[in-house]
Amino acid sequence: MAMASLARRKAYFLTRNLSNSPTDALRFSFSLSRGFASSGSDENDVVIIGGGPGGYVAAIKAAQLGLKTTCIEKRGALGGTCLNVGCIPSKALLHSSHMYHEAKHAFANHGIKVSSVEVDLPAMLAQKDNAVKNLTRGIEGLFKKNKVTYVKGYGKFISPNEVSVETIDGGNTVVKGKHIIVATGSDVKSLPGITIDEKKIVSSTGALSLSEVPKKLIVIGAGYIGLEMGSVWGRLGSEVTVVEFAGDIVPSMDGEIRKQFQRSLEKQKMKFMLKTKVVSVDSSSDGVKLTVEPAEGGEQTILEADVVLVSAGRTPFTSGLDLEKIGVETDKAGRILVNERFLSNVPGVYAIGDVIPGPMLAHKAEEDGVACVEFIAGKHGHVDYDKVPGVVYTHPEVASVGKTEEQLKKEGVSYRVGKFPFMANSRAKAIDNAEGLVKILADKETDKILGVHIMSPNAGELIHEAVLAINYDASSEDIARVCHAHPTMSEALKEAAMATYDKPIHI
Repeated sequence: MAMASLARRKAYFLTRNLSNSPTDALRFSFSLSRGFASSGSDENDVVIIGGGPGGYVAAIKAAQLGLKTTCIEKRGALGGTCLNVGCIPSKALLHSSHMYHEAKHAFANHGIKVSSVEVDLPAMLAQKDNAVKNLTRGIEGLFKKNKVTYVKGYGKFISPNEVSVETIDGGNTVVKGKHIIVATGSDVKSLPGITIDEKKIVSSTGALSLSEVPKKLIVIGAGYIGLEMGSVWGRLGSEVTVVEFAGDIVPSMDGEIRKQFQRSLEKQKMKFMLKTKVVSVDSSSDGVKLTVEPAEGGEQTILEADVVLVSAGRTPFTSGLDLEKIGVETDKAGRILVNERFLSNVPGVYAIGDVIPGPMLAHKAEEDGVACVEFIAGKHGHVDYDKVPGVVYTHPEVASVGKTEEQLKKEGVSYRVGKFPFMANSRAKAIDNAEGLVKILADKETDKILGVHIMSPNAGELIHEAVLAINYDASSEDIARVCHAHPTMSEALKEAAMATYDKPIHI
C-alpha cells in the first residue's frame, strides 16, 4: 500500500523551499518595519493593479506578510469580473434556476405537490445582486482589517515603480511601489463582425441581467461559460441552441466524460450545432438573425433568436496600462511573459492571473497572487498548473483535475482506468439524483493518480479529495483504503479507486 508518509510530506516541502537560494532571499528582502500610511501616493512595498481574485488576495497576503500594500481597482467594487459579473452572480442564477426547475419537474417524485410555480425574474436577479453586494463589501472589510490601502481608479504605468491613477471621482494620483503586480484579469473575446450591445447581442455580463426570459437563445461557444449561462435560461424556459466551431463541447474535458455530459444537456433540451461557423449576425430587426455554415465550408443556414450570447472565450485585459512604455514583453495572445517568480522582463514588475499563461480561473489567480507576494517577501511560492481543478457548474456538474485520457495517450503514458457510476451509489439513488460517474486514471506501474474526472451533482465539491491526492502523489489504492462515510456521494470516488487498482465492491 502506497500511503503518503509524514516523512515524505516533510521532504516534499523541504525540497520546495531549498530552491530559495540565499542570493534570491537577499534580492527580494527588504525592511518590513514601517508605519501604515493612509495615502496611496506614498511609496509602498507592493502595489497591485486590479482588485479581482488574484489582486485582492495578493494584497491581503502581502499585508499579512508585513508589506505596505496598495491595491488599485478601476471598477470601484472589489472582486473583479469573478465576483461582480462572473463566477458569483452566475452561480447565484444557476442555483436559483435549478431550484425553479426542481420545483417544476422533480418535486412530485418526492411526494411534494405544488399547485403552480412561476418565475419572478426581478426577484431572482435581486437575490443575485444582493449576494454580489455583500461579498464586495466583505472584501473591503478585509482590506480595512489587514490595513491595505484601496485606491479606486484606472491605473497605468509611468515607470516600473510608479502608477498614475485616474480616480473614479475625477481626480488623479500617483502610487509608488518597489514591486508592482499586474492583476487586471481578462475580458470577453470578441468575434469579427459581431457588435455586443448587451441587449440583444450579449456577453456573459449582459446574460446575467436580461430583463425577461428570451423565447429563443443562441449561445456562440460551447465552453464553461456558455454552457452554464445556457443552462440558466434553458431552465427558466428558453429554447437554447449552442453553436460551436469545434467538433466537441468543452474541448479540454476528458472525451468520455464530455460525451456523457453532452447527452445529459441534450436531455435537458439544449441543442448543439457543432463544427459550425458563424458567418454574420444581424440585429437590425426585432430579433437577431445568425447566418451559419459548416466549419469546413458549405451551405449557409439562417438561425433566429431573441437574444444571442457571445461566449467564445476570454482574452487578457492589459489595454491602457502602458506596458509598452516601460518595455514589458507580451506574447502573441497579449499575455505578459513572466518567470517562475511571476517577474516580467522589467525588474520590479510582476503579473498574475489571467494576464499570464495558464488556466483562466479565479482560483488559479488566487494561488498566483499568494505565491507572487511570497516570492517578493523572500519566501518561496508554488503553483502547479497541472493540478488546478476545473468545474462546470451545470446540473450535473463536471469537475476534473490532472490529465485526461486523451492527453495520456498522446504522451505515451501507460495507465489504468477505474470507473464507478452514481447509479450504483446508495446516496445518489436515495435522493433520486444518480446521473454521472467518477473516472480515475492512474499510472500502470506505480498506481500514482494522474487524473480524476467526475460528473455528478456537487462534483465541484467532490473533486477536492482527488486534488489533495494528486498534490501528494497518492495512488488509487491510497484513496480506496480510506474509510468514507456511508451513505455519501464521495463513496463513488472510493469505489472508482478500487476499480482502478483492483475491483469495486458495489458493481
